[in-house]
Amino acid sequence: MRKIFFQNLVMGLFLAGLLVSVTPASAFGASIKDQFTVAWKQFHALSKDKKKSQYRSEWDKSAKKFRNVFKRSPRGKYAPKALYYLGRSYEELGYHSGLKKDFRKSVDYYGRMISNFPSHAWTDDSLFRRAEIRLRKLNEKDLAYSDYLTIVHRHSKSDMYSKARARLDSMDRKGMSPKQQKRSKRTKPSSTIVPTSAPVVKDSSSRRAKLLSVRYTSSDSYTRVVLDLDDEVRFRYQLLNPNQSVNRPHRLYIDLENTILGKNVHKATDVADGILKDIRSAQKDPRTTRVVLDFNAMQDYKIFPLENPFRLVVDVQAPEAGAVVRQNKSTKQRKKRTTTTKYTPPANSKAMAGDLLEQLGLTFKTIMIDPGHGGKDPGASANRIKEKNINLRFSKILAAKLKKAGFNVLYTRTTDVFIPLEERTAMANIKKADMFISIHCNAHRNSAINGLETYTLNLARNRNAVRVAARENSISAKRISDLQVILTDLMLNSKMKESKDLAKNIHTKSLANIRRRWSVKDQGVREAPFYVLMGAKMPSVLVELGYLTNKTEASRLKSDRYLAYVADGIVKGVLEYKKQIERYASL
Repeated sequence: MRKIFFQNLVMGLFLAGLLVSVTPASAFGASIKDQFTVAWKQFHALSKDKKKSQYRSEWDKSAKKFRNVFKRSPRGKYAPKALYYLGRSYEELGYHSGLKKDFRKSVDYYGRMISNFPSHAWTDDSLFRRAEIRLRKLNEKDLAYSDYLTIVHRHSKSDMYSKARARLDSMDRKGMSPKQQKRSKRTKPSSTIVPTSAPVVKDSSSRRAKLLSVRYTSSDSYTRVVLDLDDEVRFRYQLLNPNQSVNRPHRLYIDLENTILGKNVHKATDVADGILKDIRSAQKDPRTTRVVLDFNAMQDYKIFPLENPFRLVVDVQAPEAGAVVRQNKSTKQRKKRTTTTKYTPPANSKAMAGDLLEQLGLTFKTIMIDPGHGGKDPGASANRIKEKNINLRFSKILAAKLKKAGFNVLYTRTTDVFIPLEERTAMANIKKADMFISIHCNAHRNSAINGLETYTLNLARNRNAVRVAARENSISAKRISDLQVILTDLMLNSKMKESKDLAKNIHTKSLANIRRRWSVKDQGVREAPFYVLMGAKMPSVLVELGYLTNKTEASRLKSDRYLAYVADGIVKGVLEYKKQIERYASL
């Protein structure tokens, strides 16, 4: 009996060992590292297998393995690598299938890797691969340019930098005439936002740029500072924490490389608006100008460059509650100053709904109208019409109708004066407007193009959006792609969803109202990076009333009767948006 027992025991152990040898490791709780390694080896084996790699099912299996790794630990060590190889799996499948849907899936996974793990060592690889797909397979040249530019700006020490730089140079040359190509070789590289920890690299150019002026627009809850220069510069910035022992507040310094201080720049400007204490400017060394912003109180800041002429814009806003601390000689006597505007909800709304809407920034009474261009900037000119004049005339017609509907109306301009684009949204922020509507007319080389279109701030999704944004911003189309990188940060705090809803309502109602009398083409609701909408703290849209280069539309835009129909449509759109907002209060 004992002998039989030991024989059975040995046989059982043998079978158990055999079972373990043929059972997948994952069934016994294999480590994530082991699971990823198995998936990685199988991916590369499949890539080399000419027969198996022709089958969709094989690539689906590969993707599934990496997906399982990611699901086990979405924030773990192997999560970014799993997302990267998910992108690779669908990229390879795309090359074999030739289907755009597979490349789009690849782009999606690379995008998830980039957004979830922006500092990972493989992020630059994901950006470059996504850019290559966009450029060569999806014909999304502007978005590809943006990805290459992101590598150059944010991953300058990565192994993808030289490849991305070469792609940008190639794309720039293709969009230029032979004359422009020769000129571009003599010009300095575009401005770069240098990470706060990066060393300042001196520009080898003999000519130094000049800081011409430091101007600001401010209130107790928002301040915009603009640094005007006579040329593009590289710059770096850093926020320094306060030092209470020496009564030193938060400070933001900006170093402008290869720059000298202009004669008209004040060395120190007392602001004392509740956010900024003062602005100081000085020559840090023979080739570096430093501008320092001393804060009284702050919550967040954004810095972005604008062009033609080159300037740096710094937006700073106070704590969310609206309470701002002013620094007096005696710190014990500090007082909080708050500004509140009570909203009265509809009679059938639930208790506290009005307060909630107000906190969410969904109420509005004050609308700022921005007649585009003005003064030395005429905008588009065609068929004996200057855009700036149509914009102003229409804005006054629209304002009268909005006032009649019960709104308080403000203007960025009421006469033929020039106002820099960055000052227009600053006005709206300072006045705490609840809505911003910028009025423009369009133009095109093809005089047959016509129609109404409405824009919100976002990345440009097509060539026409790039063209319009380039014209309104007074910069080249290729520079719009540089703007995409800046926008990625700016859009996080903007009212994008509300702006889209507002644009749809305005566009739909305007079209419907005009079509009661005239036939007009629907050019749609679009998105593009407009300077004039950047930094707006409220729902904001840009309306293109029509094309001055089209004779029929130009003739209509001269008519107050036609403009009145468009204005009535916009008012209906605004009221529809208002109803949409107030429905939330009655739920």
